[in-house]
Order: sequence, then structure tokens, then C-alpha cells
Amino acid sequence: MAKRRKLMLRRPKNTKTVNQIPGTMTYVGHKEATETKLDVIDYNANRVERFSSTTPEDAFKFVDEDSITWFNIDGLSNVKEIGKLGEYYELHPLVMEDIVNTGQRPKIEEYEDYLFIVAKMLYYKNGEIENEHLSMIVGRNYVLTFQESDGDVFDPIRERIETAKGRIRTRSADYLMFALLDSIIDNYFLVIDDISDRIEALEESLFTSQPSDDITYEIQDLKRNILRIRRAVFPLREVISRLEKMESNLIDSHTGNFIRDLYDHIIQISENIDIYREMIWGLMDMYMTTISNKMNEVMKVLTIMASIFIPLTFIAGIYGMNFEYIPELQWKYSYFVLWGVMIIVFLLMLYYFKRKKWL
Repeated sequence: MAKRRKLMLRRPKNTKTVNQIPGTMTYVGHKEATETKLDVIDYNANRVERFSSTTPEDAFKFVDEDSITWFNIDGLSNVKEIGKLGEYYELHPLVMEDIVNTGQRPKIEEYEDYLFIVAKMLYYKNGEIENEHLSMIVGRNYVLTFQESDGDVFDPIRERIETAKGRIRTRSADYLMFALLDSIIDNYFLVIDDISDRIEALEESLFTSQPSDDITYEIQDLKRNILRIRRAVFPLREVISRLEKMESNLIDSHTGNFIRDLYDHIIQISENIDIYREMIWGLMDMYMTTISNKMNEVMKVLTIMASIFIPLTFIAGIYGMNFEYIPELQWKYSYFVLWGVMIIVFLLMLYYFKRKKWL
């Protein structure tokens, strides 16, 4: 019943932005934050500095041409604090509007001094798929990431920066952008793999056990999750494709090679999603076929039983008639003969059904 109630829950459609002036910052989401948290990592090949704050102004001092700065902001409901960062970095009002609108689909926009990217992070939290809105501003020597709440998939990147693993400390901001997108897409693989495991488990249970109503709820939950994943992945495929072909002075040619590899990964995920989507629809068909076969088995047994008793009922009906003269009624062995005939008819019909392999 818990799963049934869960499937019936639907988020109400948000109408906060209806009739608003374009460029108006209105938070559209379901994760209200009491404060905006700021995590700053400033680094170059020789040093790294990291600190956290709740005041956006603390980030302004980290504008340095000799280093790359990653500003990660958690909490979008405090639009005034987000607006301060927008004013400092001279972000377009429509960009600021999209940052706090968690319903915005993944996209990429190119401006004179920065790139604006919207993506969806997918990861498991408390056993459920979390779909989190992520906005990214990529400048010459900085990257701003805006998240709706705490928790993301970027801890490995933070570790690589702090421990100087790989090439990230020696590259520019566009490589950091690639690393963040790569981490998002790699996590898609984890979510997709879990969907695959659940599909295989359901297939096995359909073939090896008695199907129950819970299976239908699990299939519906899988369909809902695969649609959420599809809505996140397919627009991002367009973003990566456009990023790969983009001629921008913010993207080095070396980073372009990595972006092409990123596009290969997103294509692979898209193909897997289509495959698993078809498999989930097949699971429902398989379940309905299994239920139909079980019903047919029950109906076959009932039909055979009715067929056996039809001639017996006919014989009993003849001798149950209230006529005054029935020849066999006066015979001493009529009762036993009638039983014998009925048993023989019963056995003959059983033999016939067995021979036809209906039993």
C-alpha cells in the first residue's frame, strides 16, 4: 500500500513564473533553504585554498588571473543572495531567472564573457533517485555552480583538486567545466546500472514465482524513474553536442578532445535508456501475459470439471423426473447399475482429456 500511495503522489504544477516580467528572479523548486552556503576552491598548479561561507561577498576577493576559482553555491531559495553574485559577475537577467528556476530543462547559452549551462544531477539518496537542478557559469578563470540543496556528485573532483591528482590543477576553467559534466554523466551510468539490475530482478521474479500486485507497482516505479532519467539525459545530449561544436575563446582545443569523449558517453547512456525503456514496457506485457496464462489455466480446469459433470447431471436428471412409470425404477439393482454407469462415464472422460493432454 505504501508503494501505491507513493505512485499516486504528484507534485503540483508550479505557476510562480506565470505573468512575471522576463528576467525576474523567482525561486521555483521544492527545497527551501534557510541559508545559502558557499564553498570556494581557489587553485593553480602550485597551491590550493578552500573555505566555506554563507556570505556571497566573501567570494569576490578570489578573482585572480593566476588561479582558477570554483564557487559552489547550495540553496537557491534566497534569491537576494544569489542576485549579489549575479550583479558582481554581470550575469544576464534571463540567466539569473533560469538559475533559480529548477524546472528549466538542460541547455547551454553563450555570452561574451561566459558560458551558461543547465544540467540535472541524478544520484541516489535514501534509496531514491534524487534529481537536482544544477546551473553552471564558466568564465575565463572561474566556474560558478548553483545547486538547490546540499549533496552532489563532485566529491571526487574536490579530492583531485586538493591532492593534485591528474591534470586538473594545470588546466584552465574550461577543463574544470568538463570535469564537472563528466562527473554528472558518470553518475548517470550508476543510476542506469541500478535500473538494469531492477529490471533483471523483476524478469526473474515473473518467471520463477507467482506474480503479485507489488510487481505492478515496481514496474510503474521503474517507468517513472526511466522517464525522469530520460528528461535529464536527452536535453543534456544536445548541450554536449553544441559544446563540442562551439567555437569559443573560453574553450581550449585540448579540452575539445575531452568534450568529444563526453559526447560518446552521453550517446551510450541515451541508447541504454531507450533499451531499458523498451524492456520496462516489455515487463508490463510479460506480467499481463503471465496473469492471462494463470487465468486460462483456472478456466481450463473449471471447463474440464463442468464437462465431466454434464453427462452425469444428464443421467441424474432423467432419473430424477417425477414420472409414475420408469421401467428401471422397479429393478432390484437399478441404483447400483446407475452408479456404475456414471463412474464409467467419469473415467472415460478423464481418459479422453488425458489423451488430449488437457490435464
